[in-house]
Amino acid sequence: MEMVGLLAARICLTAIFIQSALNKILNPSGTQEFMSTKGVPEILLIPTIIVLVAGSLSVLLGYKARIGAWLLIGFLIPATLIFHANFGEPMQQVQFMKNLGLIGGLLTIAIVGSGSLSIDGKTA
Repeated sequence: MEMVGLLAARICLTAIFIQSALNKILNPSGTQEFMSTKGVPEILLIPTIIVLVAGSLSVLLGYKARIGAWLLIGFLIPATLIFHANFGEPMQQVQFMKNLGLIGGLLTIAIVGSGSLSIDGKTA
């Protein structure tokens, strides 16, 4: 059960990051506009996409998954504080708490690893 559970966790955790990366790739001008409303330089869009894609694929495939999890945590912390710390808006509080849950799941992967149903597990 542990093998399948860790695979399912990796799939569930990475779905939101893959979707987010695709949205940014398909609508870069809208993303840059939104970033600028929060004072985030538009030049950070490309590194953001790279982190989301690399971290997601790493965790999803279980290849250097611990590093990928830390990469996504490193993205989530500032993104959460910059974009979702306005508790005057109920939806932002929900987004903040969602990101805390994602950080918790990613910490699990960072600590436990990706399990045996992964590239890391096959090479261990």
